[in-house]
Amino acid sequence: MKYILSPSLLSADFTALDREIKVCEDNNVAYLHIDVMDGMFVPNISIGIPVVKSIRKITDLVLDVHLMIVKPERYIKAFAEAGSDIINIHYEATEDHIGVLKEIKKLGKKAAVTIKPNTSYKDIISLSDYVDMFLVMSVEPGFGGQSFIESTLKNVEGLAEYRENNGLSYDIEIDGGINADNITSPLDAGANIIVAGSAVFGKGDTAEKIRKLNGIIDKYNK
Repeated sequence: MKYILSPSLLSADFTALDREIKVCEDNNVAYLHIDVMDGMFVPNISIGIPVVKSIRKITDLVLDVHLMIVKPERYIKAFAEAGSDIINIHYEATEDHIGVLKEIKKLGKKAAVTIKPNTSYKDIISLSDYVDMFLVMSVEPGFGGQSFIESTLKNVEGLAEYRENNGLSYDIEIDGGINADNITSPLDAGANIIVAGSAVFGKGDTAEKIRKLNGIIDKYNK
């Protein structure tokens, strides 16, 4: 299993997105986490298909696209064609989970399912045959800069235990409030892909912050 940092562009400087992405590339980042919000599933609006397409033009990094939108089945093909590598839907946003996941795979992309903090991993475990990754939200989706919700580690632990007991290989991603001070908690719980937004971008030296987080994560790859 590979342990990976996935910086969230939601916290990046959108006036210099190419520069922010270049810093990631130059500091051994493999994934970019892209939050797509529709103002309905979450009370905020962020980037959409044209921006994903533009990002795809300037980087070969894995685009880890997190759809926080109602009925994501409406846009799967569009986000696939825009250059997404991983398309991540919310369990709470659709009733056709298997159909959507099959469509993502049919389009040649990795499929993932996300749960909010108050949703149990038990609600999604039946989808394990259809996904490449599960994402556990450790804050309420929709806004950056929130504090980590410790109780969400139970979902990580449950998914990790099920993966081990059933000989499965899906990734477990965690997103929300993670920084250098608490990153070991989700890693120890079983997460192997770590999303970090304000802990990477914003105040301070982005490259230095990436190196610090990767230094911790890389210890788990040994």
